[in-house]
Amino acid sequence: MRQLFLGCAVWGFHGWEGSFYPINCNRKEYLRLYSQRLYSVEGNTVFYSIPTTEQLLSWREHTHSQFRFCIKIPKNISHMGSLKDQCGAAIDFARHIEHGLKDRLGPFFLQLPPAYTAAKGGDLSRFLNHWKRECGLPISVEVRHLSWYEDHFHQRLDRMLNLLGHGRVILDTRPVYEGPVGGQDASVNKKPKVPIVESCTNQYAFVRLICHPQADVNEPYFHYWAVRVLDWMKQGKRVFFFLHCPQEAHSVHYARRFQELLEGLEPSVPSLPWNDIPKWGLFD
Repeated sequence: MRQLFLGCAVWGFHGWEGSFYPINCNRKEYLRLYSQRLYSVEGNTVFYSIPTTEQLLSWREHTHSQFRFCIKIPKNISHMGSLKDQCGAAIDFARHIEHGLKDRLGPFFLQLPPAYTAAKGGDLSRFLNHWKRECGLPISVEVRHLSWYEDHFHQRLDRMLNLLGHGRVILDTRPVYEGPVGGQDASVNKKPKVPIVESCTNQYAFVRLICHPQADVNEPYFHYWAVRVLDWMKQGKRVFFFLHCPQEAHSVHYARRFQELLEGLEPSVPSLPWNDIPKWGLFD
């Protein structure tokens, strides 16, 4: 069974043509081409628009059996006040996604609003308990308000996630904050500056590494996470690892660089399907 699912936030980036995708390829082929190179993708577009059943079936048809979509909970559920009031809508959404993607579905991804403080822990608990009871699908939570990183609340959150078998999104924004100024100039929405919490509260880890556009800045962080990922894999855990860059053109190439480091440290790490494709070639 595959343990490492490496990917980026999106697959539909036109600027990858000529380096990641063939030049002048049909945009309808982007997902198929993406899945022939990487193993996972964040379903970030779903945050703004829920795909139809037909779209989900198409996504499944365009990907191979080992590929996984990590679908983000829509904004009109996660960012519209109390989560407890959205429990029904969340379960309906989860069942809709599961019906369409079936075995291509990885963990869901709940990103909490920046203003959602640890004082709302009871609301989050009710939502996650309802999710566990009604659908039981894997879900990981990303907290952004700094109050969640205080020792007391950090420990309470980890205990709750552990008891429910849910995951915690590990967000690492250090490259864009510790690197040269301007790392997020291309971003409309800046990523939060939050501490690193390496909690793995169930049988999979979910990491989002926000990379700096200047390639050499990321090397220490790539090495840091390569060691951690290999450790998780040795423990038998699955790892969903996503690399973002404010200048999206770099993201897929950073993913490949990270894979190279992993294979350099541990040759038994399975290679990317990308490695087996001739330049601009496609799988049969």
